[in-house]
Amino acid sequence: MGPLLLGVLGCSLVLSVQAMYSSSDDVIELTPSNFNREVIQSDSLWLVEFYAPWCGHCQSLAPEWKKAATALKGIVKVGAVDADQHKSLGGQYGVRGFPTIKIFGANKNKPEEYQGGRSSQAIIDGAVNALRSLVKDRLSGKSGGSSYNKQQSTGGNKKDVVELTDDNFDATVLNSDDVWLVEFFAPWCGHCKNLEPEWAAAATAVKEQTKGKVRLGAVDATVHQGVSSRYGVRGFPTIKIFRKGEEPEDYQGGRSRGEIIEKALDLFSDNAAAPELLEILNEGVLKKTCDDSQLCIIAVLPHILDTGAAGRNGYLEVMMTMAEKYKKKLWGWLWTEAGAQMELEASLGIGGFGYPAMAAINARKMKFALLRGSFSETGIHEFLRELSVGRGSTTTLGGGVMPKINTVEAWDGKDGQLPVEEDYDLSDVDLDEDFEKDEL
Repeated sequence: MGPLLLGVLGCSLVLSVQAMYSSSDDVIELTPSNFNREVIQSDSLWLVEFYAPWCGHCQSLAPEWKKAATALKGIVKVGAVDADQHKSLGGQYGVRGFPTIKIFGANKNKPEEYQGGRSSQAIIDGAVNALRSLVKDRLSGKSGGSSYNKQQSTGGNKKDVVELTDDNFDATVLNSDDVWLVEFFAPWCGHCKNLEPEWAAAATAVKEQTKGKVRLGAVDATVHQGVSSRYGVRGFPTIKIFRKGEEPEDYQGGRSRGEIIEKALDLFSDNAAAPELLEILNEGVLKKTCDDSQLCIIAVLPHILDTGAAGRNGYLEVMMTMAEKYKKKLWGWLWTEAGAQMELEASLGIGGFGYPAMAAINARKMKFALLRGSFSETGIHEFLRELSVGRGSTTTLGGGVMPKINTVEAWDGKDGQLPVEEDYDLSDVDLDEDFEKDEL
């Protein structure tokens, strides 16, 4: 995904962007290339920080993290992932804000969230407690060693790699609206055997994270020579990317699961439709969109009587253009009419005037930022770009909770109508007589 921007709103203090850790530290720098080897296949307990270099909270944590790593050296392994650079790793483990600390214990495929303090002593205490639990589990026979090896030995994820043949290739891949990464392999090939568990694990993660819009397949090129020769396969493994209606392209990335996942997510973003722009009709619309999205962009548009249908559609077109422009961010896009959701407006500090208005909400941190510039493509782009690099000014959402949302009728797409005034029959009223009674 683009930057994991839920962390942006949690880190309003931004310093210079630089590497947080170096080879002289006892913190092990983790990347998609070495994460599987160092962490997943390891029998050791790992504490892993997912950070962004521009995040103020991450910068404050760094010296404490280094102290903890030195104290725990040889006992518990302490690592760090630049999740701003290596987005696939952050996405793979559900990282939605910075810093996020995960404990990789007995089951490396299901790490636990670290919830303790951020001082070195608190981190050390948390690590020792986690280690004590791991030893206790092993003594009771609940777990032993890396769960990765156990999963792969049973072929756990292989079912998510689609077996492709000369007979089904065209129907399954070429006629599909999905994006395909296809490995052409030979059973005797050593490099293919090394790739197999990485390909299988990536297939499962990609299927889940793209909701099946990017798939991984495999062709035994020694058996299905027709399709292999069609695409000029001469060495193994060969990986090609297939998009409907386009010529296939060679995959040039790394061969670890993290690197494969990262490429697949980039392909998904490139081919994804723009997110839907929804009107806030009830609490469910707001909650689902903001909970499911890394960032929620909400516009409060003028009343329909102030703009008419043409004016409102103009604002909505600006929003849809920006949603398309920023679709890789996987943000949610919402709008409401001025006065329809007064508690929402009050919590954002925009009620009663200044329409159209826009806010970006981080539902996880209960923080928001307001558009200060013009409600135009240029103004909104500048607003969102500033957030992307951590420069946006943020405020805590009123009360620290999402506001109450009214249930309203959806806009019918038409101009507004003034309320019809009731006609009164004054024929039976003697106005002259009444006026005479009021004379002084």
